[in-house]
Amino acid sequence: MKNKVLNRYYLCSLAGVLIASFYPIWMGVKVVSDMIRHGTVYAEDYPKYIIPYTPIALAVIVGVALMPILIKKLEKLALAAGTGVSLIVFFASELMLESMVTVTRTFTGIFSTLEGWQMYMCYIPPEGFEERTWTEVDVLMGEYSPAFKLHFYVISVVLIISILNCFYGFAKMIVTGDSSRKKTLILQSVVSAAFLGMCIWACFTAFYRNGDITVSPLSAVLMCAFFLLFGVTVGIYIVSFTIGKKKLFSVWLPSLSAVLVTLVMYIGEIVLLSGNLYRFGEGFFFDGIKGIVLAPVDIAVVLLSGVITSMIALSIDSKEK
Repeated sequence: MKNKVLNRYYLCSLAGVLIASFYPIWMGVKVVSDMIRHGTVYAEDYPKYIIPYTPIALAVIVGVALMPILIKKLEKLALAAGTGVSLIVFFASELMLESMVTVTRTFTGIFSTLEGWQMYMCYIPPEGFEERTWTEVDVLMGEYSPAFKLHFYVISVVLIISILNCFYGFAKMIVTGDSSRKKTLILQSVVSAAFLGMCIWACFTAFYRNGDITVSPLSAVLMCAFFLLFGVTVGIYIVSFTIGKKKLFSVWLPSLSAVLVTLVMYIGEIVLLSGNLYRFGEGFFFDGIKGIVLAPVDIAVVLLSGVITSMIALSIDSKEK
């Protein structure tokens, strides 16, 4: 009976991942096809954000496809093995696309590597790229730095490990009958889906930034929500393994992890903007603190990610007890 349920769950999971991955996989196929035919990808034909989402999709598909084999052969190590293989697939395909694909702007004849073109897409919505005068954003960007990819890599790793944690976690529940992680896995699924949704939203709108250092209130709210969701996603991931243990591991470790990864994202933003940060308003609360670039509002966001994680962890832990 368990085998039948597991097989049904596996087939539904794989089908769902393949359907959800259709667009990013199609983007990858289209870009590779253009490279074969033209030796480059023209900017007007470039699908939005082939990196990192095509490699992410490939990584998750491989991880889910291997799930029944790894669970049967490796049991408790199945998730670690599946995540490891998926991350290898991600970085291999990501680096291959970065090194092999170039984007050409036909109206100027200027071309750049895919990673360089992607860097520009981080500043404003892609459809506004040609109209922007770039006066201020050019100052912000300075010289190209491959360190800006810290954004993509960290976000990608978090998406991959959190999504696979859900698939493998529910599969393990079916095999063992142990539902102690059920609540955290459901919460992880919801938070991961919300974070993925925010990532997709950012891809197509860049959160409505226009290239100015001070963003609109809507953009500020969306960026804060993105940072918070990012930190909480990592925190809940750790909670799913530590629930029921001492508070040092079940509450404080996830909360500290959420704070640290949110801070890492801010550091990535500083690298992307050549030592600057987008400002969410004017006044003391929004102005950068000399020497650390972060403003009080940024520090509040970093700490709040930990507070939210701790509240969730305490709530789940108390219900379990």
